[in-house]
Amino acid sequence: MRTSSTVLPTLSVSPRRARPSMPLRGLLAAGLALLLSACAVGPDYHRPDISLGQTFKHEEGWKLAAPQDDLPRGAWWANYQDPVLNQLMEQIEASNLTLEQSRAQIRQAQASLGSTRSAGLPSLDASSSATRSSNNNSNNTGTSSRSSTATQYSLSLGVSWELDLWGRVTRGVEAAEASMQASMANLATTRLGLQAALARNYFQLRVMDEEKRLLEETIKLYERSLRLNENRYDAGVSARADIVQAQAQLENARVQSIDVNWQRAQLENAIALLLGQLPSEFEIPARSFVFNLPSIPTGLPSELLERRPDVAAAERQVAAANAQIGLAQAAYFPSLSLSANGGWRSNSVSDWLSAPARFWSLGPSLALNLFNAGRTRFEVEAAQANYDQLVAAYRLTALTALQEVENALVKLNVLREEQTTQARALAASRESLRLTTNQYEAGLIDFLSVVTVQTSTLAAERSALNLLGNRLTGSVDLIAALGGGWNTPPSPAELDAALQERVGEERQPDSGRP
Repeated sequence: MRTSSTVLPTLSVSPRRARPSMPLRGLLAAGLALLLSACAVGPDYHRPDISLGQTFKHEEGWKLAAPQDDLPRGAWWANYQDPVLNQLMEQIEASNLTLEQSRAQIRQAQASLGSTRSAGLPSLDASSSATRSSNNNSNNTGTSSRSSTATQYSLSLGVSWELDLWGRVTRGVEAAEASMQASMANLATTRLGLQAALARNYFQLRVMDEEKRLLEETIKLYERSLRLNENRYDAGVSARADIVQAQAQLENARVQSIDVNWQRAQLENAIALLLGQLPSEFEIPARSFVFNLPSIPTGLPSELLERRPDVAAAERQVAAANAQIGLAQAAYFPSLSLSANGGWRSNSVSDWLSAPARFWSLGPSLALNLFNAGRTRFEVEAAQANYDQLVAAYRLTALTALQEVENALVKLNVLREEQTTQARALAASRESLRLTTNQYEAGLIDFLSVVTVQTSTLAAERSALNLLGNRLTGSVDLIAALGGGWNTPPSPAELDAALQERVGEERQPDSGRP
């Protein structure tokens, strides 16, 4: 029988060594009737209302609806058509240490749910003892005449069951279930965040590879310019200053190439950490990279935003807090427990099975806290305040999700326009370099003019690469803001399969429960 340490009076029916009387059986029947008609105190949960608007400001044709975070997201990174990225994504699922922590938290929540559910079921206890005692007998004058020593053996079994009259266990199960679901949503949030971080780092690393290739080609061009100026100086056509300028330009390009190396190394180490590997043993070989920007349809399904796992986790935390209010309010009401025990008690083990050695007891126990200096009231107020806090946090999480989507949309729109303008600027810089080089070789201008145009063209080339990398990372930001992926919504069969799998995962800890 489970009772609170603050319970003052306890009303119980004394055990009897006879069959239960009719009043006692009537009391048991009444208790079972109360159990069947039990109601859970506290407010029933309703999802808080949030005003989210009808469309996104920076993308026409989008709308919002109800959360559906349990829909499958799919391998959204496959839209980039990069086999190396696909392999890295598989590794992060298997070896990332942050995901291991989140999975352990889910197992903890599942175990807590199983423990809470078991509180509503009967418990069976067994006990055995052997006691040796001494008794001194005295005569009428108070003088001790003799003493006796006896050994008593006992073996008993006891069953206790606290009836959930006021929903104490029911609300506890509701809170534990919501907490477990919040932990699962937190795992999905963590997984999506890690996948997005991996994709960003990978794309930035490939941009570094392209910059390295560009700088290596530029270094070769500057080396040819240096040799050309040296030959012109030997022929008496150009001045010594042209050689010095060409040498300075070449060394600056080499410095930039070296600088790219450490930036790439940092990105590679960051990816190694995401994969749970030693940076010293991890390497992504440089290779030619094709930038595949997935096309985002203007009529993007609204369900993608609805699958934001962090929004779902915040909503589940609100549900858990709501159940905690009922759990706190249940302390105002008495608890009723049914208990029964029986066994054998004798001075000799050989007499255990004899009828005189048997004993049993059966009866209900009613416990009510009469005074605890207002502690129950304070706990209820604290639970209500925690609920209000989590409702505000839930609404803030949803608004933050909308903000992130808007930011990602406007970022992609601006980058697309900026890249178009940058492409025209790059084409003009390349043409200017070609004309300036021809003029220098014809002796119409000095080498300083060529250096200026070459420097400007290199900056334009690197800016174009950075813009392309920003568009790639911006698309990843949009995917993360939407909760993962922009594939076609799953079919009903796929959705049913995903839901069944999730239900199976939730029930897994209780597979051994009767």
